[in-house]
Amino acid sequence: MTPATALPLDALAQQLTTLGLEHAADALPELLETAARERLDPGAFLGRLLTRQLERKDERRIATMLTLSGLPSGKTLEDFDWTFQPKADRRQLDALATCSFVRERQNILFLGPPGVGKSHVSCSLGVKAIKNGFSVMHTVLDDLLHALTADAAIPPRRLKGKRYLSTALLIIDEVGFRPLDRVEANLFFRLISARYERASIIVTTNKHVRDWPEVFAGDEILTTAILDRLLHHVHIVHLDGRSYRLRELDQLLRPAAPPPPAAAAPSPQPTGDHPTPPPPLRVRKSG
Repeated sequence: MTPATALPLDALAQQLTTLGLEHAADALPELLETAARERLDPGAFLGRLLTRQLERKDERRIATMLTLSGLPSGKTLEDFDWTFQPKADRRQLDALATCSFVRERQNILFLGPPGVGKSHVSCSLGVKAIKNGFSVMHTVLDDLLHALTADAAIPPRRLKGKRYLSTALLIIDEVGFRPLDRVEANLFFRLISARYERASIIVTTNKHVRDWPEVFAGDEILTTAILDRLLHHVHIVHLDGRSYRLRELDQLLRPAAPPPPAAAAPSPQPTGDHPTPPPPLRVRKSG
């Protein structure tokens, strides 16, 4: 049996690229060198090559999904200032970060005054969801209502492709900052109903749910219908305290500390005008 002829490195890389394994093709020279240095067997080398392909492919997927999600950058649980929220239930948030709530099509409601970290933590969970393979859309309520109003005349069966309906996790920020009119409140109800037990929602709000009727056009019946669906399968997270942004403002406005007292000036050294007197002469007496 004639032994197989080794293909040139460029030809191997081209074949990998043709198969859609472009990341493996890019890593081929490096991994071949590593395999020779570490004397890897063919199976171990192939495993590393495929692992590199899968890792780079997943990194690209995550980057693309983060861009499409509308999530603000830099919002992760690892970057959250837990010293600012010492009473936050870390165990609850760590459990939510596993994204089991998305798998089970449950919701999360973040309650608390402005500036206490609701948006940061909710976006952090969105990042976790993307890394776990779920699609995510982040929006503030006003932007969402603009989209819902534009689509109001479209029959529901034709709305299935809209991202606010099709995404696995919809994050709605800033609920309660202004009251909605009746049309807006009804459009919001239609959205909640369409996603009920089909996909997850995270809502951040500065209003307790008992005050939601004043947000939704003063309509208690409609508000009850919204809450009935939103809170049926829900995790409620309370974040309280003073605004993080106001704390930073306090630090900027705080008077600067007075400068330390100046050190005492050294004693002046004698100059040529006042020569130092010579030591006195000692006269030795003779016997």
